[in-house]
Amino acid sequence: MLKHRGFPGRLTGTDFQFVIRRANPKGVTPITRRERYRDRRPADRRADAGFMKALWEHFGDQPFERGNLDAGRLSWLFGREVVPADPETFDPEDYEALLVIDEAVARASFPDAFDDDGEWA
Repeated sequence: MLKHRGFPGRLTGTDFQFVIRRANPKGVTPITRRERYRDRRPADRRADAGFMKALWEHFGDQPFERGNLDAGRLSWLFGREVVPADPETFDPEDYEALLVIDEAVARASFPDAFDDDGEWA
C-alpha cells in the first residue's frame, strides 16, 4: 500500500480522518459511492471540502493511486468529484487503483472553496 507522504492525516481541529495508517489485514475496504443529502451536518460538508482541497493540492489533475487514502472519506466524493482513471480496469477493493479528480465537477460542487482567481482557497 502506497503511503502518500505529506498528505494531511485529518481535517485540522477535528476527528475527520483522511488517511489510514496500515493496510487492513481482513481485506481492503471497498470504495463505494455515498449519497450526499442536503441535510448533512455543516461539519461533514467542511470535511468533504477539506479533503477535496487536500486531494487537489497534492495531486492536481493527475491520476493518483488510492494507497492509504481513507475509503470512507473517498466514498463521499467517489463517482462525482473523484472518478476512476480507467473505469474498465478499476477495482474498488485495490489499494493500487488509480483515481483522478474531475475538476469541473469539483468546482461546481465546492464553489466556496475557490478564491477570486479560480484557485483553491
